[in-house]
Amino acid sequence: MIPYGRHFIDDDDIAAVVEVLKSSNLTQGPAVGKFEQDIASYVGAKYAVAVSSATAGLFLSTNVLSAGSQETSFYTSPITFVASSNAALYCGLKPRFVDVEKDTVNICPLQLQEKIFNDSNKVKIIMPVHFAGLPCKMNQISKIASDTGAVIIEDAAHALGAKYECGSMVGSCKYSTFTVFSFHPVKNISTGEGGVITTNDQNLYLKLLRLRSHGINKLNDEMINKERAYTDGEINPWYYEMQELGFHFRITDIQAALGSSQLKKLPLFHSRRKEIVQKYHNAFANNEYVSISQQDTLELSAHHLFVALIDFDKAGISRARLMKALSEKNILTQVHYIPVVLNPYYENLGYSIDQFPNSNSFYKSALSLPNYFSLSDKDQDYVISTIENILRC
Repeated sequence: MIPYGRHFIDDDDIAAVVEVLKSSNLTQGPAVGKFEQDIASYVGAKYAVAVSSATAGLFLSTNVLSAGSQETSFYTSPITFVASSNAALYCGLKPRFVDVEKDTVNICPLQLQEKIFNDSNKVKIIMPVHFAGLPCKMNQISKIASDTGAVIIEDAAHALGAKYECGSMVGSCKYSTFTVFSFHPVKNISTGEGGVITTNDQNLYLKLLRLRSHGINKLNDEMINKERAYTDGEINPWYYEMQELGFHFRITDIQAALGSSQLKKLPLFHSRRKEIVQKYHNAFANNEYVSISQQDTLELSAHHLFVALIDFDKAGISRARLMKALSEKNILTQVHYIPVVLNPYYENLGYSIDQFPNSNSFYKSALSLPNYFSLSDKDQDYVISTIENILRC
């Protein structure tokens, strides 16, 4: 069976995990800090905070920047996983969706500007989603944020290894307060489950560390109740303080060790994904039924997904029938994504897909094809020829 995505684990990864399993720290040990340093160094950020999932990272970032204020607006796009906008709901906010551009499938800066320009709320959060690994037009979005007093959280769950047009790495927080990555098994590197938040703000970094672990201060942080905290001028070795209401979003040393090992291979993973995407581009360039989303983006994208746009009506086949026919040929495909506003929970909140014609059009034609490091040339050729044969019938 050829899946649409999968992880790649080698002997080095296994050895890194086994080393932790044999150590005295399965969690809250040195491997987590090392992984955070590795990520921060790779993307060019000052700080990184590893968390249990990107969902946790998006929520924590939104929680910190909204600071409990109901006078907060939250903007994101409908073509994303529900975790992006759910971050706002967790914080008691109602997401404001902005349609995507047809060519990039990322949030449209022009429509964002129109919606946010007259927003009088005290706090405005913009969460651009780097769909499939392609960075949004962050120079334009950053200017909109600057002009309107908004703050930016980048949902970069797909985009580890991607670059902005200026050449900086996604995750450097050149344009944002926070950037959030995912390490789910189908992502470009994996920790099993996990995520990370990067930032360049030391105070926010320290706050994230507390919130990740129940809101508890660490021994090297300033204590509020100094009378209980100190004896003869030295910190009591047992002492800790819960200074705010936090959560349990920690990642284990087992996961972190796997992440550090995987990160060493990311350039190789990225190069192979780029080759696969280029081959799909070439194969479908003149296909009457298939077009390519995110054209001319090979040098910027992290290539987490390859999404083909298929004219199912012209081909005389439904998406469900095509996916079933491919599955019978041992090829698994997927749809990324059902627009968030089409989920019943969001429909009950009053959202309608009619407000987002580009997102709806993309959804109706989208099909994610196999794209992962260990996909062989032979298997990719089989995928391409099988799709062509089915669509011609």
